[in-house]
Amino acid sequence: GQIVVYPGAELLEQGFVAEENVIVGNVACYGATGGSVFFRGIAGERFCVRNSGAIAVVEGIGDHGCEYMTGGRVVCLGSTGINFGAGMSGGIAYMLDADGSFASRCNTEMVSLDRVDSPADEAELRGYLESHVEHTGSPVAAALLADWSGSVGKFVKVFPHDYKRVLRERAAAEAEGGPAAAAVAASG
Repeated sequence: GQIVVYPGAELLEQGFVAEENVIVGNVACYGATGGSVFFRGIAGERFCVRNSGAIAVVEGIGDHGCEYMTGGRVVCLGSTGINFGAGMSGGIAYMLDADGSFASRCNTEMVSLDRVDSPADEAELRGYLESHVEHTGSPVAAALLADWSGSVGKFVKVFPHDYKRVLRERAAAEAEGGPAAAAVAASG
């Protein structure tokens, strides 16, 4: 399924700025196992905790975002609170880090902060932003897309150490013996 939340036209006409306001409350997407969500605005605390398969795009997150996440994807186009990614063992989060301060709010015990520099990662991230614009009309995502070559370098890829290791082992097994070897490596 899919959930899309954005402010109504009347509210926007009155000057409401979605990316500066909380639009979904605390624990939104807690334990999500699939589907996609597009939120034009900020999510409260503990956004996507225990996410195991959903795709989520949001324009800011309160404290403790993506705790204990095991799968899925999260894209944040604004700031976050403290302790982001604590206990995160799977999935990937793409975080806009325009001012370079995200690392100070991320719990890096189980994750690394990587550049978005592979063509596959860039295409995945761009696709999420395009979908966000399509579903919510987000001017934040539209501006990032309009200057994509300047914007993509401002994102950080939050990548759990264990997940990165498993993907690396799977790729090595495929290179050595094809898909059957990769299946054995993934199950072990």
